[in-house]
Amino acid sequence: MLQALPVSLTVDRPAAHVIHKDTEALVVARDLASAFAAGASSRDRERHMPVDEVDAFSQSGLWALTVPQQHGGAEVSQVTLTEIFKTIAQADPSIAQIPQNHFSVVNAIALDGTEAQQRFFFAEVLRGLRLGNAASESANPSLKEGLTRITAAGSAFRLNGRKAYSIGVLFADWVAVSAIDDEGERVLAIVPHNASGVSVRDDWAGFGLRTTASGTVILDDVPVLPWQIVPSRRFSRPTQAGALSQILQAAIGAGIARAALADTHDLVRDRSRPWIDSKVMQASDDPLTVNEMGHLQVQLHAAEAMIERAARLLDATAPVSTPQESALVSLAVAEAKILSTEIALAATNKLFELAGTQSLASELDLDRHWRNARTLTLYDPVRWKYHAVGNYYLNDVLPPHHSYF
Repeated sequence: MLQALPVSLTVDRPAAHVIHKDTEALVVARDLASAFAAGASSRDRERHMPVDEVDAFSQSGLWALTVPQQHGGAEVSQVTLTEIFKTIAQADPSIAQIPQNHFSVVNAIALDGTEAQQRFFFAEVLRGLRLGNAASESANPSLKEGLTRITAAGSAFRLNGRKAYSIGVLFADWVAVSAIDDEGERVLAIVPHNASGVSVRDDWAGFGLRTTASGTVILDDVPVLPWQIVPSRRFSRPTQAGALSQILQAAIGAGIARAALADTHDLVRDRSRPWIDSKVMQASDDPLTVNEMGHLQVQLHAAEAMIERAARLLDATAPVSTPQESALVSLAVAEAKILSTEIALAATNKLFELAGTQSLASELDLDRHWRNARTLTLYDPVRWKYHAVGNYYLNDVLPPHHSYF
């Protein structure tokens, strides 16, 4: 039974604004996106962490959007949340990706946390505290079996392990660590970022999404109390856990595509030259360019429509449902993720082909769109999503149930 929860963590930030309605959330996101877009290119070039931007993001109340209404949150729809992620990602996809794991942890607590744990951690989130996630293990040849262990030590526990690719963890106040307990069960141990034995290395050096505050988390005999341990049963029953995470990935991809297409439009209209054989004076009148832009716009609209369709299905399905209902949600999100991946890569690549050599100017930093898209789309292969969709409709085989579905 949960005992005497500690006082909330002390952070050097004022309490966050609390949003209560979807409409307010969308307005706040659009205002923030305008500010984030202004420095996106320079942050990318210099690998300058968006410290002030993330503070503004979490203080705005947007990080608490999925806290259940019964705990004082807005509990916005997935339609609203995905639109917010697209909006922020169009401005700066690194900033958009930083809270993705935060929302996954909020969902994990909502699914498997005790009432007391929910009250405590949701109050922390509403106050503006940020939840990080430490799950991946680069030294582990298996994506399923974890090497990080949490072991009993008297009336408490000790946490040991090493995590990689922990997106957003550098900005987290609490870190949810995926670990295996003495009974071989997977749990989440939620520990303070500055807890004894926790060290975080700012060692992400990927060529895209350069400022996602991703790093390696080293856990050396970290003390953990029983109230900090949440069972991790999200994938042992038909839940939306994987789909909720994946749809945010799809939304970020669509946001990257939006940004690339917007820059393509501007360059083609204002700076590019038409090809000599087009017999036109403006690049924007080149019939082949116009045709290509039409194809890209249709692809983007299709991806966004599929994201909205999947979001509406998520909103209409219970958090814990039947295997069939869960499968249909996962497949809808997989289809959206496929189209989002394809338009993100196509739009960021075609930008240079359609805009021409002027788009290569290093000061424009337009290659960041492709680098961001390519990095984002490597987290899980869409070829397996095609397989899952085909296997269901051809052979009635339900998709796998894990964090990628």
